[in-house]
Amino acid sequence: MLRLICYLSFLVISITTVYSDQEKSIYDVLKAHGLPIGLLPKGVKEFKIDETGRFEVHLDQACNAKFESELHYDMNVTGSLSYGQIGALSGISSQELFLWFPVKGIRVDVPSSGLIYFDVGVVFKQFSLSLFEMPRDCVAVRNEEIVALRHRKFIADTVAKSQPGKVGYELEQENFGRDFL
Repeated sequence: MLRLICYLSFLVISITTVYSDQEKSIYDVLKAHGLPIGLLPKGVKEFKIDETGRFEVHLDQACNAKFESELHYDMNVTGSLSYGQIGALSGISSQELFLWFPVKGIRVDVPSSGLIYFDVGVVFKQFSLSLFEMPRDCVAVRNEEIVALRHRKFIADTVAKSQPGKVGYELEQENFGRDFL
């Protein structure tokens, strides 16, 4: 009898947890984790999140959204959510000049600072938190654009993985302001 009561209690708790998770949107989940709701675009078809914070988001289609720079969202975005940050991120890329860099993580440093950082492998890109207050409209990407994007991501990944490229980039950044003094 005790087993039956324990089993029924577990079942009720499990159903309640699933039901309450279904009531939340991905935007509610982001907000509850101290992140702005505009990190993901409008058009989220479905999402899943487990107890460890691992999530999957499914969009209707691959698309691009314009912020200070352009962000590309694959149809499927995955990552690991914890308070104030997303790690092990895949499915989002950020454009810098003509290259697309995969965003590997996102973190809000100190909410009062008004800044958010995107880890694109080579550097952390800094944005104003206010850019991500609301989900953006996302413009569909055609198949040939996706192929070109993947090629540019490959080039960006290669640059990010090469130590001389990283050192050269860091040296350029150190000397950047000195040329104007």
